[in-house]
Amino acid sequence: MTTTDMPRPLDADAKQPVSKKRPRKAASGGMRRAVSATTLLWILACLYGVPVLWFILSSFKPASDLFSYPLTLVPHNPTLSGFEAAWDSANFSQYFINTAIVCVITTILTVGVSCCTGYALAKYDNRWLKAFFLCILATTMLPGEVMLAPEFLVVRNLGLYNSFAGIILPAVLTATGCFMFRQFFLTVPDELVEAARIDGARELSIFLRIMVPVSRPIMLTLAILSFQWRWNDYIWPLLMLNDPNKFTVQIGIQSIVGAQNINWSVLLGASVISMIPLIAVFLVFQRYVMGADINAGLKD
Repeated sequence: MTTTDMPRPLDADAKQPVSKKRPRKAASGGMRRAVSATTLLWILACLYGVPVLWFILSSFKPASDLFSYPLTLVPHNPTLSGFEAAWDSANFSQYFINTAIVCVITTILTVGVSCCTGYALAKYDNRWLKAFFLCILATTMLPGEVMLAPEFLVVRNLGLYNSFAGIILPAVLTATGCFMFRQFFLTVPDELVEAARIDGARELSIFLRIMVPVSRPIMLTLAILSFQWRWNDYIWPLLMLNDPNKFTVQIGIQSIVGAQNINWSVLLGASVISMIPLIAVFLVFQRYVMGADINAGLKD
């Protein structure tokens, strides 16, 4: 008794080309979601952008037009008198130099220390390192005002009061920077590190030649954030400095405010002047903040 294999209907159907067209309903649904998300982002951008735009345009208004009714967004008689008065009333050139010194040194140290700490926490398996990481995260749960008194006592006892070092050193190690680098280094494949060790590379060489170049986007991101934090810092420099020649920009702006009245035109001009370096730093470095190929050097 012989049997013959008959072609199954499924086999015939499998030979038919599969249509790659997406259903119209799915495409329209995706377009609708994209449009709704874009609309929401534009609404949020307007909510955040309009007050900033009002603030910047108001700095070009004369003092008599700031509180005129009805309020206007665009100044009718734009003037630079507020900027000139702000620059002449305070030693802004010295304030800028002092703040730049503090920000640059602190940013470099913060990025370096955070990079080293994040690499150790991510690539070394040790229970004490895990406990240390939990202690670092625990510091984020404390308000900054709670730590001002003990930090001030430590810095004063070290003889760093009324010096730039007293402002820089307490701000070097940040929980945010350590967490950012640790989370990034966890995404770097361990095979990349093991391959370097097999080739005879030492730990310091692995860190400097592999991990540091790969982490450039995180380094630049933290550098921008750290520079912004230190530039806008007000409470700690106010506690640590009593020499007017060492004041930072934020303390200089506060000195413009009078005890009885406030010249809003001058204050707005000084505030806009203090924003210029932050905007310049962001515009220069933001194009370098991009994704890195963390799988570079590995075979498929």
